[in-house]
Amino acid sequence: MSRSTGRPALVQELKLLAAASPVLTLAVAESLTAGHLQARISAASGASSFFVGGITTYTLAQKVRHLGVDGEAARRVNSVSAEVAEQMARGVCALFDSDLGLATTGYAEPSPGSEIVAPFAWWAAAARGKRGRFELRHGRVECPGASRVDTQMIVAEAALTELVIWLRELRG
Repeated sequence: MSRSTGRPALVQELKLLAAASPVLTLAVAESLTAGHLQARISAASGASSFFVGGITTYTLAQKVRHLGVDGEAARRVNSVSAEVAEQMARGVCALFDSDLGLATTGYAEPSPGSEIVAPFAWWAAAARGKRGRFELRHGRVECPGASRVDTQMIVAEAALTELVIWLRELRG
């Protein structure tokens, strides 16, 4: 599902946010990526003109508390699903009053107790529309054989790549 671009090009592409009229703001909710998204976004020159902040919510309790994730639904899937990622993306928009939200949740390594044999994650992006409605997009990133840190980096790159592709489409 993910398209690959070089890191420097991706960081430059994030300037689409600052180039929009009016400027679109972005907030990030991370679980699996644990700050990697925020680090990549803030590496873009001019990031302070569009990046309003981020939060790492590693536990279900914090996803519920800060992002408004449905605790019962998330508990059933161990907080890893497209639905949870979408709720996180919408929640971070509300938390930071941003136009766009980007979220990740997944498994950074196999989890035999959960019958997870290879790392994978869900990412979701939310764009606040008229009357508070959101347009959503999500995808799954598979990382078979990747180490924990490599999985975090792969997922962060994939989520940002998909956000940039969506921004191009939104700008038409």
